[in-house]
Amino acid sequence: MATELSRAEIEQVVRSVLEKQLGPVAAPKSVAAVARNPLLVNISARHVHLTQEHVEILFGPGAQLEPMKWLYQDGYYAAKQTVMVVGPRKRMLPEVRVLGPCRPSQVELAFTDSISLGIETPVRVSGDHHDTPGCVLVGPVGVVELKSGVIRAMRHVHMSPADMQYYGVNNGDAMHLRVVSAGCTTTLEDLVVRGDPKVKLEVHLDTDEGNAINLPAATSVELIKPHSCGCQTH
Repeated sequence: MATELSRAEIEQVVRSVLEKQLGPVAAPKSVAAVARNPLLVNISARHVHLTQEHVEILFGPGAQLEPMKWLYQDGYYAAKQTVMVVGPRKRMLPEVRVLGPCRPSQVELAFTDSISLGIETPVRVSGDHHDTPGCVLVGPVGVVELKSGVIRAMRHVHMSPADMQYYGVNNGDAMHLRVVSAGCTTTLEDLVVRGDPKVKLEVHLDTDEGNAINLPAATSVELIKPHSCGCQTH
């Protein structure tokens, strides 16, 4: 009478045959083992982006942004230069750091910064300036008036194509970020995916969000892909 083999026994027989033909067969990698990059969560403090034209108006003809500190993403840096950001009724934020390299001019603030400046600042993906307020930038040499471009940057995660494939998401999708921190464990929703072949996996939160969840004391962080059914995958 034939004996029925268990699934484990069948798998062992198949593995034995394959090893005789092909050599040792590696065990399949777990999902965690094929993650492309470690997950890093950083606080992005208020800052300014400037075009080269605006750099020269604010700091003088021929002026160039000078790197002071290189950021996690390759090629990006906090510059030595700072500007004063002036809002309505002459409310101001002094010494706001400029980030390089040059790109379309934009001011990124946290909610409390917006209150201090007296500006109702909408949440936007970086570069989306529709229906956004402006401000005045004051440098050591000149002044620039921005008609728009003052935003609260939507919390986001930078992902390479490999990272997006790993998490099963596409550029522009929304994810959740679970942060475990004593007394402040929180899940932040509506974290927009920003895909780019040149980036490393990194989440950006503003100072208000980072302080609220006590990010410096966090013991673990985890990206979660939400589903339309309401369930989540990690």
